[in-house]
Amino acid sequence: MTEITAKKKLPAAVERFILHWGDMGDQWGVNRSVSQIHGLLYLAEAPMTAEDIADTLGMARSNVSNSIKELLSWGLIRRVPILGDRRDHFEAETDIWEVAAKIAAGRKEREIDPALAALRACVSDAADDPAISALASKRLKEMLTFTELVDRWYTQMLNVPRPRLVALIRLGEKIVSFLPTGRAK
Repeated sequence: MTEITAKKKLPAAVERFILHWGDMGDQWGVNRSVSQIHGLLYLAEAPMTAEDIADTLGMARSNVSNSIKELLSWGLIRRVPILGDRRDHFEAETDIWEVAAKIAAGRKEREIDPALAALRACVSDAADDPAISALASKRLKEMLTFTELVDRWYTQMLNVPRPRLVALIRLGEKIVSFLPTGRAK
C-alpha cells in the first residue's frame, strides 16, 4: 500500500490549494505528490518533518521521502535545522518570484536546452540531405528560430530587476489592450 488513509484535517482553502497545486503539477509533468508536498510546505507556517508531511497529506513515508529529494533538487524547498531535534525539517521558498524563476530554470534545462540541441542538429542534417524537402527544411529552420527567440527572451528576463520586470508585465498588459484582436498570419 503506497498511501496512508488517516490524515490531519486541513482548513478547506489550504486543502483546495494543495489539491489544485497537485493537479497543476500533474498537468505540467510533475508527480502529483511532489506538487502537493510543495503546496503544503508553501502554505505551512513552520518547517515540517517528513513524518509531519506524510501524516498531514496521508501519504506513505517513502513517497514523501522521494518527493522531498526531487523538491530539494529543484531548489523549491530547503532543509532547516531545528535546535534540539535531530530530524530533518523542510520549508518551501515562499518568494513566488523565486519559485517561478526556479521552475522556469528547471523546465528550460530539461526541455528547451535539449530541444535547441536537437533542432540545431536537425537543421544541420537537413542542409546536407538532398532527400529533405524544401518545405521540411524551412519548417525546421522556423522552429529553430522560434525556439532560439524564446531562449534569448528567457535569458534577457533573468537579468531584469524584479521591479522592472513587474513594470514590464504591467506595461505588456496595457499594450495588448490597444492591439486589434484577431490572429495575424
